[in-house]
Amino acid sequence: MPPEQLRPALTATQEQLVAAYDDQARSVRSVNATVEMSPVAGSAYSGVIEQYHSVGGFILATRPERIRVIGQAPVVAKDIFDMVSDGRVFHIFIPSKNAFLVGSTALARPSKKPIENLRPQHILDALFWPELPKNDPVLFEESDAPPSRYYVLTELRRSDSGLEIARKIWFDRADLRISRIEIYGPAGRLDADISYSMWQTDPPAGPWFPREIHITRPQEDYQLAVSITKLTLNSEIAAERFTLPQPTGTELVRVGENEPGAQP
Repeated sequence: MPPEQLRPALTATQEQLVAAYDDQARSVRSVNATVEMSPVAGSAYSGVIEQYHSVGGFILATRPERIRVIGQAPVVAKDIFDMVSDGRVFHIFIPSKNAFLVGSTALARPSKKPIENLRPQHILDALFWPELPKNDPVLFEESDAPPSRYYVLTELRRSDSGLEIARKIWFDRADLRISRIEIYGPAGRLDADISYSMWQTDPPAGPWFPREIHITRPQEDYQLAVSITKLTLNSEIAAERFTLPQPTGTELVRVGENEPGAQP
């Protein structure tokens, strides 16, 4: 088989790409989406929805940090999970387990119980991007993976040990849309690898937004594909829609407590 030829590529400067990223980050203030979610086998999500190839559901999110994610069984529209986060604390209701999980969003250590690694804020990280800090250095490079060609911005941050990678932003040079964002924790730890495709405007004159999002969380060892079938951006979403009280009779599970070495 002959080697794949590189596709023709658009050109842009580092300054133009930084401006394009920041414009996109500022353009989305809220998300109200109908979605299809597909977990990768063996992940935390497949432990909750193992009998389904994919589930429907809804995602509601508002800046800076509020999100609600509801997963529903096909056809019968019965809730499989209901998750909310306010940026500090997350609540998750899993009817099939009769469990109500509560934990701190700062809890980074993976649990030995995969179901406890579900985090609504992981989806929030994929939807809302922070602007690039004005005082942090950003590297600029070209990268070719035939037949595709990319520009890559690498945001660096200062730590006690010097400079380290904060995130990498990949632009597909076919259209200069963002195709991938990698988010790094301390000491070069890859926390999230998120890919984006099927960019559209909604409405046609409104902000651009991807209809396909694939989230990989290496530290929690799961992947989740999110396909958006209906989308409204920047509408007002009532605060009470992000409230999830514990249902009567459910087991309360405080994630991260009563386990050896539990630390935020």
